Amino acid sequence: MIFLGIDIGSLSTKSVLIDENGKILDYDLILTGANSRRAGRTCYDNLLSKKGIKPEDLSYVVATGYGRISAPFADKQVTEITCHAAGMSHLLKDVKTILDVGGQDSKSIRINGEGKVLDFAMNDKCAAGTGRFLEVMARTLEVDLEDMGELSLKAKGEVKVSSMCTVFAESEVVSLIAEGHPKEEILRGLHRAIADRTASLVDRVGMAEKVAMSGGVAKNQGVRSCLEERLGVKIYVVEEPQIVGAVGAALIASRMWKKKQDDS
Repeated sequence: MIFLGIDIGSLSTKSVLIDENGKILDYDLILTGANSRRAGRTCYDNLLSKKGIKPEDLSYVVATGYGRISAPFADKQVTEITCHAAGMSHLLKDVKTILDVGGQDSKSIRINGEGKVLDFAMNDKCAAGTGRFLEVMARTLEVDLEDMGELSLKAKGEVKVSSMCTVFAESEVVSLIAEGHPKEEILRGLHRAIADRTASLVDRVGMAEKVAMSGGVAKNQGVRSCLEERLGVKIYVVEEPQIVGAVGAALIASRMWKKKQDDS
C-alpha cells in the first residue's frame, strides 16, 4: 500500500509518499508561485514520476495547507494543524509543543503523546515573523536567506528592531544600515523580534516539553537560538522541517484508508 500527503503552502508545496508502515519512501518540494493548483499538480506529478508510480497505484491521498482545496486528485482535505500534529508526533517521539513558522503564518500547537491536538494559536493576519518577512529582510540587508541564521550568531551585540510590520521594519532596517550598524547585529535584533512574536503564541496555548519546530524558518539557527533563550528550553528540529505537514497528511491518508477497509 502507498499513501501520498501533499501540503500546498503559500511559499512552498511539499509531497510525501509513505508505505503501510509509515516509512517515508520519498518526497518532493517546490516553490508554490502564483498558482497553487498548478504547484500542487506539479509536486504530485514530480514525486510519482521520481518513484515510477502511477496515480492508480496510490491507495489514498490527503491534501493540506493553504491551497488544499486546489488539489482535485486528493481523496480528502485536512487542516494543517491536524497534519502537523500527526507528522511531528511520528517523526519525533514525545513532542508536546510544535512551533510551525511557515511562509505566511505562524502557529503554536500543543499536542498529547499520541499526536492529538489539545490547543493551538495562530497568527495568520500578518506576515510578520514568517518566511516572507525574512525574505524581505534578507533582500534589504543584501544577504542570502540561507546565511541569515549563521551571520546573526556571529553578532557581538544586538540592535533592537521595534516594528514587526514588514513594510515598517524594512524602512527601519534601511535606517539602521545608514547609521552604520553591523548587519549581524541587525539580524540578531530581527531574530529576537521574531522569537518574541512566536513565543507569544506559545504563551497563549501553554508550553509543554518536548518542543519542536517545523516550517522553513526552523532552518534558521538564529531564530531557533533566540527562541530557546526566550522559552528557556531546547528546540528540536527534524532533518527536513518543511515536510512535516505533508508527512502528517500521508499518515492520515493511511488511517483513512484503513478505516474505509474496516468499515467495508
